[in-house]
Amino acid sequence: MIGGVHFVRENGGGSVQVLIVSSGEKSTAMIVQLVKEAVMDCSVSVVNTGTEAKRAVDAHEYDAVIINAPLSDEFGSELSAIVIEKTMALCLMLVKADISDNVSAKVEDSGVMVIPKPLSRTFFTQAMKLVVATRRRIIGIKAENVKLLNKIDEIRLINRAKFALMQYLKFDENQAHRYLEKQAMDTRRAKKEVALEIIKIYET
Repeated sequence: MIGGVHFVRENGGGSVQVLIVSSGEKSTAMIVQLVKEAVMDCSVSVVNTGTEAKRAVDAHEYDAVIINAPLSDEFGSELSAIVIEKTMALCLMLVKADISDNVSAKVEDSGVMVIPKPLSRTFFTQAMKLVVATRRRIIGIKAENVKLLNKIDEIRLINRAKFALMQYLKFDENQAHRYLEKQAMDTRRAKKEVALEIIKIYET
């Protein structure tokens, strides 16, 4: 037990991180078992209340949050809204079949997946496999986004260095561009590194 979070299983950093929020001991054990069966490479953490779950998602990054509604301190809809709004985790709510349609109508538009209880092992396994597939896609998008942001940052620095050369050495844009490229080639450095050096010389 660490900060209210019970770590049921902890694997390597590449595993799927799952937070289970469930107040019933028997149902919690069953959900943990279903998750382990559906996702072989996973790390499962368990909390018992919505309050503990909110602290957990603030402190850790999860790929999926499974809410077994109702919880002891709230139904679970408020928690699901916080998970969707404040984290990148996928959110699943487990609710009794007779109210699943009503709950779905309230939360599905925000991206929460509602699964009726009693749980179908097959359907739950399919839902968890969808979580894994979606996680992979999100990781890919994040990686591409990082590359894009780095490229934008590089372009900004190079343009800033060009402007400094144009301002202080009276180069035109083409001359500044060729100077940067030649310096990078001659010193076998990236243009971004050369740009940073020029900015340091002329702007400090």
